[in-house]
Amino acid sequence: MAITSANQLELLQTAEAVAREKMIDPGLVVEAMEESLARAAKSRYGSEMDIHVSIDRKTGKATFTRVRTVVEDEELENYQAEMTVEQAKQYMENPQVGDTYSEEVPPVELGRIAAQSAKQVILQKVREAERDKQYNEFKDRVGTIVNGLVKREEYGNVIVDVGAGEAVLRRNEKIGREAYRPGDRVRAFVKDVRREQRGPQIFLSRTAPEFMSELFKMEVPEIYEGIIQIKAVARDPGSRAKIAVVSYDGSIDPVGACVGMRGSRVQAVVNELQGEKIDIIPWNEDTPTFLVNALQPAEVSKVVLDEEAGKIEVVVPEEQLSLAIGRRGQNVRLASQLTALDIDIMTEEEESKRRQAEFEERTKLFVNTLDLDEFFAQLLVSEGFTNLEEVAYVDLDELLVIDGVDEGTAEELQARARDFLEAQNRAALENARSMGVEESLIEFDGLTPQMVEALANDGVKTLEDFATCADWELAGGWTTVDGQRVKDDGVLEQFDVSLEEAQTMIMTARIMLGWVDPAELEADEDEEEVEEAEE
Repeated sequence: MAITSANQLELLQTAEAVAREKMIDPGLVVEAMEESLARAAKSRYGSEMDIHVSIDRKTGKATFTRVRTVVEDEELENYQAEMTVEQAKQYMENPQVGDTYSEEVPPVELGRIAAQSAKQVILQKVREAERDKQYNEFKDRVGTIVNGLVKREEYGNVIVDVGAGEAVLRRNEKIGREAYRPGDRVRAFVKDVRREQRGPQIFLSRTAPEFMSELFKMEVPEIYEGIIQIKAVARDPGSRAKIAVVSYDGSIDPVGACVGMRGSRVQAVVNELQGEKIDIIPWNEDTPTFLVNALQPAEVSKVVLDEEAGKIEVVVPEEQLSLAIGRRGQNVRLASQLTALDIDIMTEEEESKRRQAEFEERTKLFVNTLDLDEFFAQLLVSEGFTNLEEVAYVDLDELLVIDGVDEGTAEELQARARDFLEAQNRAALENARSMGVEESLIEFDGLTPQMVEALANDGVKTLEDFATCADWELAGGWTTVDGQRVKDDGVLEQFDVSLEEAQTMIMTARIMLGWVDPAELEADEDEEEVEEAEE
């Protein structure tokens, strides 16, 4: 067809109709038409030409222009779309490199093939606009609950119509053995929205802990208004869950508000989650207290927290052990997820045996290394001494408080401890040197001879080797594999080296080797401090 006055207005009417039908901006459709007409014009005038088309938004008139860019003489490659400064002087007064010259060319007639091509361009643009609209609508709804209708099921995944598009509820995001039929209503949590080639992919979940949080926010006005805060959620989807809540308003009982009158509020959430049993737990800033709450309904006798290792030991009466652990370890597993700590549960009898074993082991250490009798060694252990370093380097006054220890005895104890440690150090250094450890690593500040020996046994023999280590390789740590916390043993973990100390030593080694610029490091640290302050 030819772009004539008869069909100029029809272009705008078509754009309006398409935009209204697809609920997108009419301007996008007009831009698609301009692009399709420009493509058709290029096929008519030559693909090397730079043809632009502009459609008047009021009259629908399409203007075809040929654009040429002014370039340097040596850069002239495309004679149809470029020209030199000298050539441009016949069209422009004072041409400069980078200037453009536009001249109108006659409109083209769209043949059958060109018209089909134009239609494809418009349809493609419309599809892209629809996808962008859908993505922009849902990207801000990540972390919220949506309602939808089940359309179909594909390989266990449920395709849900959520109004502006389709979402996917994957098999592993369904609760238990939930089954859906086309037309069923489903409520789910928007877990992720990704922009992909075939259009936005919206992923739903009914097993995410956040789904429970959002359900409580819908059922409990105090949570929605911020009077009550949800601090942590742990779920075994379809079976059991724990949710920790706190209120900073002394007049509000957070647990009672979440339970509701005769359990009405929590029951509404339970019904939505297919009968999942929910323990509502008061949150507490004190970690041991919070853990005691988290292990409900079991009673706890004692809690021992190791914050550095992220580990906690819980002692319970014998009759409470099975209740604390729960069926298939469910109760302790959920409590561990809720507190983000590795929980070791033992009975009072087991703890007593372990403490007795530790006492005997330390007593034996002092008997063998300090040449003491068993009774005197037991006195040291009873006063809290656990290793030779403590005996060798504590203030003399701390030894004098032990019954029967005078100043001479205390000095003799320290001398024996220091002699033994020095002999250990000499042996460790000799062993390390025999394995080929370089002096640069032996003399590195912060590493004891025993540490150097342990590093050598692990293949770390030079300062360069040490500088390439990761902090967790030295200090150890915990990783989560398939939902279970797994221990990573560190080379220097037996010497109580923390992650922060390991980071500092590794960075110091890198600075000594010239791998890291201290000035850049300080600048990065200052920037991090500013960002933290802003947050």
